[in-house]
Amino acid sequence: MSEFLVSLLGERLVNSEKAEVDVQSLGARLSLVGLFFGCSLNAPCKQFNGSLCEFYSRFKKASEHKDKLEIIFVSSDQDQKHWQDFLQEMPWPALPFKDRHKKMKLWNKYKVTSIPSLVFVDAATGKVVCRNGLLVVRDDPKGLEFPWGPKPFAEVVAGPLLRNNRQTADSSSLEGHYVGVYFSAHWCPPCRSLTRVLVESYRIIKESGHKFEIVFVSADRSEESFKQYFSEMPWLAVPYSDEARRSRLNRLYGIQGIPTLILLDADGHMITRQGRVEVLNDPECRLFPWHPRPVLELSEANAVQLHEGPCLVLFVDAEEEGELDPAKELIQPIAEKLMAKYKAKEEETPLLFFVAGEDDMSDSLRDYTNLPEAAPLLTILDMSARAKYVRDVEEITPAVVEQFVNEFLAEKLKPEPI
Repeated sequence: MSEFLVSLLGERLVNSEKAEVDVQSLGARLSLVGLFFGCSLNAPCKQFNGSLCEFYSRFKKASEHKDKLEIIFVSSDQDQKHWQDFLQEMPWPALPFKDRHKKMKLWNKYKVTSIPSLVFVDAATGKVVCRNGLLVVRDDPKGLEFPWGPKPFAEVVAGPLLRNNRQTADSSSLEGHYVGVYFSAHWCPPCRSLTRVLVESYRIIKESGHKFEIVFVSADRSEESFKQYFSEMPWLAVPYSDEARRSRLNRLYGIQGIPTLILLDADGHMITRQGRVEVLNDPECRLFPWHPRPVLELSEANAVQLHEGPCLVLFVDAEEEGELDPAKELIQPIAEKLMAKYKAKEEETPLLFFVAGEDDMSDSLRDYTNLPEAAPLLTILDMSARAKYVRDVEEITPAVVEQFVNEFLAEKLKPEPI
């Protein structure tokens, strides 16, 4: 256990008194680590830190599990004094200010896209136990549900669900169905745009004979807004008044932003978190239920995934439909092998794979990352770290790609700034 934490966090942390904290010793007693991603200059982070301090104090005083949990602050501060002043307010340790590489690895590993964020991970394995710790602090202030592990979807969603004709259906009616869990709100323009597309997708999927249902989990700011928005939807919804159930579903899937569409199989297991991208990319729903594909063709709809972690992008000279197929076939076995390896470990794949042709989206990406116009061009882009890796070779072969991927994962490549 301690060895794993050392590999995750490094050998030393630092506390508010500028004293070093030995990770080996710390890890010997822990079963759960809460990684608090934040920044001193961010007002919501400052506000959440106050709530987290109260939660931490109560837990350490009263919980029978008080020695099993530790919080670690992972800062995105650029100024050391601001970081140090913020750390003074915290009763838990932090990653050292200068260890930016380790911080960025944690941001990527746990796919943190906004702050504040609190991710609870197993201290022995690093696997995510709960992605949305902010809701744990709000909904379980005494820490009675420790260790806040995931529960089956059927258990979390259990209860009556609404239809927009005011009739109700029990959640047991979802059994044996593919389910889309749709986190959305009327005040959010991208949500309203997606809803219009999703209504048509829902109709197509139902008419094709699939057992499919969507459950709307509202983030609206009033019941009136919820009712107005839900009137446009032909599917089910968690009652707006059932805030506890809505919050538990947000916590279960670690929702960090909306709109988010989670796709579940008939047994309630997650197929993909990228339902939004899939619906927009596949308006005729030919690929439903949208199992993850090893290699994606870069498009405006899926470009958002470039910001979710490191991505291998193979740029090729292709303008017509089908011309990207040879490039996909070249890297697909490597992508499949990596997916299978991490799926066996029940971990998310640390690298996404894209092919990009000659179009406006590719040109924009090249301009933004200051890449040369060469094609083919093999790159790994890490947007959150503002880093890129370029393999400049005359011929791109599967062996070249596999070596590039392995060296990146082993941290043997030197990054260039974006």
